[in-house]
Amino acid sequence: MMRDASDPTASDPMPPVTAEQAEDAIRILLRWAGDDPAREGLLDTPRRVADAYREWFAGYAQDPTAFLARTFEEVAGYDEIIVLRQIPFESHCEHHMAPIVGHVHIGYLPRNRVVGISKLARVVDAYAKRLQVQEKLTAQIAQCIHDTLQPLGVGVVVDATHACMTTRGVHKQGVSMVTSTVLGTFRDDSRTRDEFMRLIRL
Repeated sequence: MMRDASDPTASDPMPPVTAEQAEDAIRILLRWAGDDPAREGLLDTPRRVADAYREWFAGYAQDPTAFLARTFEEVAGYDEIIVLRQIPFESHCEHHMAPIVGHVHIGYLPRNRVVGISKLARVVDAYAKRLQVQEKLTAQIAQCIHDTLQPLGVGVVVDATHACMTTRGVHKQGVSMVTSTVLGTFRDDSRTRDEFMRLIRL
């Protein structure tokens, strides 16, 4: 599994972990939880959990900027805000490794090129499929779009629930967290920012 390129210690890579080592670690956790990893119902659990981790944390092996490499300029002069709403995502809290589930809204004001909308969803997944905090996730998505597409402005809003709050600790159900990052004209021009916020509420 690749390490997060934004991690300042990524230049000093840790040795790779084999599938067997990962599965052994899961067996230890099962024993620590009080169960017997040798019983019938748990025999395949270490393999299943390791496979799930590969899927949940696939973002470490992806370069989000690569998804935005192909752009289009033939848009008949379109120069208004583009908004993609309600992009679903699943992530995991880096503090408790508990699920974070929610939606991302992305808007950008193109300078002279646009990107396929599915690529924006792929950028979301590439960052979400890592251990995360929501504030960092929001900023990473916005900064990636801003730096790669170089639009006039970018806005990202994330609305999510955190299992580390709903299934442990304070056990507060029905609570969602909202974070936003605005760059360029979305930050500097209140009218542009207000239009973006209005569009994501449609």
